[in-house]
Amino acid sequence: MTTRQDVVVRKIVTKDHTRVTDLLGRAFDDDPVMNFMAKPDARRSDRIRMIMDLALRKLTFPFGETYVTEGFEGAALWNPPNGRPHGLLNDLSMLPAMVRVAGLSRMPRVLGALQTMDKKHPKEPHYYLLAIGVEPDSQGRGIGTQLMAPILERADQEKMPAYLESSKEKNLPLYQRNGFEVVERIELPYGGPPAWRMWREPRSS
Repeated sequence: MTTRQDVVVRKIVTKDHTRVTDLLGRAFDDDPVMNFMAKPDARRSDRIRMIMDLALRKLTFPFGETYVTEGFEGAALWNPPNGRPHGLLNDLSMLPAMVRVAGLSRMPRVLGALQTMDKKHPKEPHYYLLAIGVEPDSQGRGIGTQLMAPILERADQEKMPAYLESSKEKNLPLYQRNGFEVVERIELPYGGPPAWRMWREPRSS
């Protein structure tokens, strides 16, 4: 049994990038999808950190909706409605970085996973939670809910839905408490792990 840890949530600024990437690397170190994509060598943890660096610097921060707790216990990376274009061709622009993460032999599984999730990505405008992570020793204290709150409150005000893919079944209750519902369990190709597509309709005030 753990108690709630109240935190201050603010937007990420450029000088935070290294610390945010480090904390997300630790938070996602045991993530099944990240480990499916990252080459399992002595630099595996560094490769997962590289994925989170791409998620922050290239895929979310330029669009203005990335958040961190003041004490760097956790971070949430969002795309706003009609922000970053989704699709395999957009992700292919980062192909050199993906090769460094996965190695050439694992690229088919990486591209297959991206293509599978891209095909399932909703077409209607929505807020997309690309990644949310909390330091391992701070998990289970309500920090994830507090990190999601700024965008979910705005989504409700704007009558805008939200979407995410969860790579851990144990995290589903957290998202469900915040209004998300599972719409599909998908299996990634090449023997990959499952992921859960989750959708949240805006709550009325």
